[in-house]
Amino acid sequence: MRKKVLTFALLLSLPLAASADEGRVFKWVDAEGQVHFGDSIPVEYSELPKEVLNEHGVAIDNLAGKKTLEELAREQLEHEQMLAREKQKRADSALLATYMTVEEILMHRDRRVELFQAQSRVTELYLNNLARRMEVLRAETANYKPYSEDPDAPMIPDALANELRKTKDTIDRHERNLRKFQSDEQRIISRFAGDISRFKTLKGIDQE
Repeated sequence: MRKKVLTFALLLSLPLAASADEGRVFKWVDAEGQVHFGDSIPVEYSELPKEVLNEHGVAIDNLAGKKTLEELAREQLEHEQMLAREKQKRADSALLATYMTVEEILMHRDRRVELFQAQSRVTELYLNNLARRMEVLRAETANYKPYSEDPDAPMIPDALANELRKTKDTIDRHERNLRKFQSDEQRIISRFAGDISRFKTLKGIDQE
């Protein structure tokens, strides 16, 4: 211990290198438990945690060493959990500021659901009309190659072929839209169910 104290005293008595902050000395402990002092950090000790001492030998700062993979993973998890808590806190504040009762949430949900249901009904009606149009086109194209079995049948006119393709593409597009409206309706119902459950929890209302 006396040797360490003398070594530290000698270091403090020497002028520091021009590249180091004047009056500052680093202190670190190696893997063997040996305490070291210096105005710079040797490469082999660069990843160890260190203290920064002023000219009076008082610690004024700490420099973290290289963190292990486990420490980094734990910090990442803690950070993600903190963000999740903050996000939930903001969502709770918005929920309580928006609604006074469960009935208000249900009314808002029903209005949103009705919108998607109306879109679905209009799309279904349009699809029914397109289906009837497709039946007429297919009956007409049956008189032409390549749809007719008559070897002497003429080739389908370009205008008719284009109309058939256009109608099919329109049907495909509206069927995708219908699936989306139905999916959005279920998503809204599920989201509002979560809001209602959370609202009851925050308000201390019994879950039914």
